Amino acid sequence: METDNWRRNKRVFFAVSVPQLTWLLIFFIIPLAAVFIISFSEKRGIIGHELVWDWKNYIRAIEPIYLSIFAKTLLTSTAVTVICLLVGYPVALAISFAPRWLKLALLFAVTVPFWINGLIRTYALIAVFRTRGILNFTLEWFWSIGASVLAWFGIEVGSYQDLQFLYTNVAATAGIVYVFIPFMILPLYAVMERFDKSYLEAALDLGAGHWRTFFTVLLPLTTPGIISGCIIVFVPSLGVFFIADLLGGTDSLLIGNVIERQFLGANNWPFGAALSFLLMYLTFAALILYSIVNKKSKKIGGVDV
Repeated sequence: METDNWRRNKRVFFAVSVPQLTWLLIFFIIPLAAVFIISFSEKRGIIGHELVWDWKNYIRAIEPIYLSIFAKTLLTSTAVTVICLLVGYPVALAISFAPRWLKLALLFAVTVPFWINGLIRTYALIAVFRTRGILNFTLEWFWSIGASVLAWFGIEVGSYQDLQFLYTNVAATAGIVYVFIPFMILPLYAVMERFDKSYLEAALDLGAGHWRTFFTVLLPLTTPGIISGCIIVFVPSLGVFFIADLLGGTDSLLIGNVIERQFLGANNWPFGAALSFLLMYLTFAALILYSIVNKKSKKIGGVDV
């Protein structure tokens, strides 16, 4: 019996869609349109603005100082995405090959951070990176062990000097990676869990080494998960601002910080709206790139790659 589709039941389809479309209209499209209109306004007084319908805010947004911040944001988001991929890929692979009881425990460990607000987790990193924090205490402990070993050979080394991790670009990048790495692991695991692992056994049985099997079989089969994870990490990391505020220094200013300060600090909503839309255009560019790469995928063993 032929299954009815939405074309045969248009009234049911639209009746079911009305709540979702209404929610989308009220909480997404209308606010987005309002911000777009505000971007063509001009600031008046302390908190006011007047609609003038000119491009002054967008022209100001592409000045060298802001373009450099956009460029730094792109580089930071790219670095975060690459680090998340390099760390998350082997983790997802290990989870997919783990026994069932261990697999559930590892997935639980990956998803536990979602139970805690990202702001609270970022504050917790301050205790790790500060001058007398967990990281410096750990390095000091290893330093003392190394110094004791060298002392047996008559080599004297000085005492450990605390390193400055907090309020640096390294701390800001590490904080963003820490918050977003679960979004890389889970899409990768979803793809690795469903692909047929007998392909790996077949490649090894036919004489392919482990590295050749990885690059010619495993990597192509998990490409959809790689692309999805990279997009899910890259796009939100473009606009994140609270992590750089808490962990980064004066050189860790990202475009999200500039937008936040325009809205909340300078009360310059028109300029902040223009910066927001330029950032949204970068997001659209990333999604278009994902669409182009995804369309070039081929079928291998019934799995999209």
